[in-house]
Amino acid sequence: MAEERMTGNDQPCEMGTPPDFDRLTPAFRTLCETVAALRAPTGCPWDREQTLETIKPYTLEETYELLEAIDSRDDDAIVEELGDVLLQVVLDAQIGSDEGRFALVEVVERLTDKMIRRHPHVFGDESAETTEEVTKHWRAAKQAEKHDRDSALDGIPVDLPQLARAARITSRAAKVGYDFPDRNMLFDKLNEEISELASELFEDGRIPLVAAGVEGPVVPDQHVKDSEKRECIEGELGDVLFVLANIARRWGVNPEEALRNSNRKFTRRFQSIEHELSRRGVQIEDATLAEMEECYQAEKRKE
Repeated sequence: MAEERMTGNDQPCEMGTPPDFDRLTPAFRTLCETVAALRAPTGCPWDREQTLETIKPYTLEETYELLEAIDSRDDDAIVEELGDVLLQVVLDAQIGSDEGRFALVEVVERLTDKMIRRHPHVFGDESAETTEEVTKHWRAAKQAEKHDRDSALDGIPVDLPQLARAARITSRAAKVGYDFPDRNMLFDKLNEEISELASELFEDGRIPLVAAGVEGPVVPDQHVKDSEKRECIEGELGDVLFVLANIARRWGVNPEEALRNSNRKFTRRFQSIEHELSRRGVQIEDATLAEMEECYQAEKRKE
């Protein structure tokens, strides 16, 4: 039985059914006409001033807001943020058209051609029964398209979040055989990098054994003032993060998503501290570390 999905009207439809073009076509046309009007001489001054370069930060921001909406599982928010991402695509294409460089129809046509070309098991004579076979077809088609690249690492966006970029870099290197034969070796590599970081942080190169807890005097941080020393520390810390991203890749985990989830978890638990202390009539600045940790652990137990 074909898998079913819900339409925007809460009506089930067969998976893979295209949208209602009687609604979509005029709606998309109106969107394109609206964006064009904003860029017209009598349109919006802000929109008229935008270039592909100036609009980049907004494109990135809208993408992250979409990810947040997806994490929230709020369909209304997802629809809203998908619309904002679509606006960025249409606006970028309108800017390209206004500058005589390219048009939206070229974007759509090239995307469609690429999707058909990279799925020969759906639109051609090839076959694929597993995701591994699909990936093999995709890589072969992509390699044929990118024949002008000099390096296996060419084409990885430099503006990707750096944990995600690290995973992408190591993945590309692994495709041509440059990878540890056993993924467990990465933990030996991680220990090596932590040891090198410790040699930069501590005079004797040994990490002080201080148990994590809330008791004891507060020891103030001391930031490294020497720029050369700080650069060495950054280099070693970066190596540790790079290995962690590689570990995530070898276990099939997205490191950027993992960190996003941890950030969200800590934010939720920290805000529970604020809420509980407020309920007790205590300002968080006046609370002891032990009180805050008690609230944190209580929230953790609830989860």
